[in-house]
Amino acid sequence: MLWLYYPPMVVQVKPRIRYSSKTMEGNQQKVEANILLLGAENVGKSALTVRFLTRRFIGEYGDIESIYSHTDKIDGRDICFNIWDSLCPRNGEESRYISDRQLQWADGYILVYSICDRASFNVVRQQVQSIRQAKQKLASTAPIIIVGNKRDLQHRRTVSSEEGRLLALSADCGFFEVSAAETYHGVLMVFHKLFELIREARALKKGPAGFKGIVRSVSAVFGRKRTE
Repeated sequence: MLWLYYPPMVVQVKPRIRYSSKTMEGNQQKVEANILLLGAENVGKSALTVRFLTRRFIGEYGDIESIYSHTDKIDGRDICFNIWDSLCPRNGEESRYISDRQLQWADGYILVYSICDRASFNVVRQQVQSIRQAKQKLASTAPIIIVGNKRDLQHRRTVSSEEGRLLALSADCGFFEVSAAETYHGVLMVFHKLFELIREARALKKGPAGFKGIVRSVSAVFGRKRTE
């Protein structure tokens, strides 16, 4: 059962994230979740991200790949969401490509398609296959949630809800249909549910190393941390 808490939001938006793995005040260890957003162009990945960060909907974005930081509170604990809003390669043959850097960085994945665009659904299907193959090689347990966006455009729907659910079921993924344009809470549930799955995966993986790996600096992927 998904437990949701809606406090006043604390939002930090930066082009690059510079977190350390040091403990927080009161000896409480900072918990981070690295979330990779994937999908075709024009499916609403950035709109979904910004809706989660700010509660606002912005419909138009340029071709910008960004990483954002967002601090939310779940079960009374501050959780740092690091969100990589990725660009999809324009070449259709490369649409399923996910870099090793992305795969090593991600604790969980959100794969977004538009319910009005069957081609974008096919991209997600290919990306699910790519992630599952990579997870076997990396012995990764990072969970995946598939999101059908633009639910408000029912009159233009070309991908049924059943198709989305069946894809998610066949690949052992979570599934949501949302409208980033119309509602904040549906988007919030996607990110909170993914964190719940990440937490469950970490609990299963936890062994003699304790909490090693729960807190990982983004600098491990992007190089040395910079100081302002």
